[in-house]
Amino acid sequence: MQPPREPQKIVILGGTGHLGRIMTRHFVASGHQVVIVGRSSLPPSIAGPGVRFARWDGRRVEETWASEIDGADVVLNLAGRTVDCRYNKVNLEQMLSSRIDSTRAVGEAIAQALSPPKVWLQMSTATIYAHTLEGENDEQTGRIGAYEPGAPDYWRYSVLIAEAWEEALAKADTPSTRRVALRSAMVMSSEPGGPFHVLARLA
Repeated sequence: MQPPREPQKIVILGGTGHLGRIMTRHFVASGHQVVIVGRSSLPPSIAGPGVRFARWDGRRVEETWASEIDGADVVLNLAGRTVDCRYNKVNLEQMLSSRIDSTRAVGEAIAQALSPPKVWLQMSTATIYAHTLEGENDEQTGRIGAYEPGAPDYWRYSVLIAEAWEEALAKADTPSTRRVALRSAMVMSSEPGGPFHVLARLA
């Protein structure tokens, strides 16, 4: 039997959304302390013991939330404008800027911390990979997409967003903090507001 893990302080930026709510309940149930950093209020579904809330604008480093990163064990950045929208010029620009600005802000907050977190888990997207049925895409051998034959223009812009997102992570000056880009696809769960509920309505 493994010994019980020590409780950790986990800061989740953009944690009021679908994935953030799932992860917050998991971490709290595992005995960890969670700090949600978001632009909107803390959802009642995750409010309670073991959860605190700090507000931010998703762009600038402010003491109200940056102080929570100082001394944290893990920072998880999920922030970014939802992709559940029409891919017009305004929405695509907001998708790009919200991801780059929030990632830069998190990197600056970690760089300023006297006691930086051990690991920074930064959301990314599996959209960065080329569409293929010929094999798996992984970090070592995966083929970056956007230029495969027949790819529509909005696919290309999505890949450019993903590349810029990860570039902002790579440029962060955080030598004491391990950085991980989470190239995730859609997360299916029974949590309201996620893609599963949309697909269930279609079926």
